Amino acid sequence: MFATLHRRLEQISKYAVWIGGSALLLSAVMVTLDVLSRKLFNVTMSGSDEISGYVFAASTTWAYSYCLLHRSNVRIDVLYNTLPRPLTGILDITGLSLLLYYMGVMTYHAWFVFEQSWTKGSVAITTLATPQWIPQAFWFAGLALFLVTLVFVTLYSLVALARRNWDLLNKIAGVPSIIDTIEEQTQGVDVVLGPGVNQSDTARER
Repeated sequence: MFATLHRRLEQISKYAVWIGGSALLLSAVMVTLDVLSRKLFNVTMSGSDEISGYVFAASTTWAYSYCLLHRSNVRIDVLYNTLPRPLTGILDITGLSLLLYYMGVMTYHAWFVFEQSWTKGSVAITTLATPQWIPQAFWFAGLALFLVTLVFVTLYSLVALARRNWDLLNKIAGVPSIIDTIEEQTQGVDVVLGPGVNQSDTARER
């Protein structure tokens, strides 16, 4: 069941990344056209900077879940790689728990901000006078998706810890090895690893 849910969340997060990336690309095109029209025709597209700011804020949160599921978040692993696997598993879950607490608080306040903007009809003090609840809704949606994903990953990791399945726990929440990174980037196609790479790059005290 957990493996199936993990795959479903990966699919959802992948769609979210594509949507956020497409929105960023469109906003980049819009800003480019604005710069060119201002330079060539002395005409400006009012609000392009404002819209691109909204898109950047929202699309960033929509990428959080993908980053978590693919363990792409930046982590300092100098000492981590020298520790025994049971200890690294506990550290992984501790990190997830702290992040879950932080995101729970942040998502709560994000909802509060959105709800206040919706109730009071707040608008941006700009030429576009954008209703603030619109960009905040997309922003909150990304945070909510990340929070749900984070809850699932934490529970899945606890199950793996209870079963003492260190390989699964590392696959879910651990720091990816060089081999994991290579296989993800290349999808395992035509990849030939040199002799001793597995031992030197993924060695960890068991």
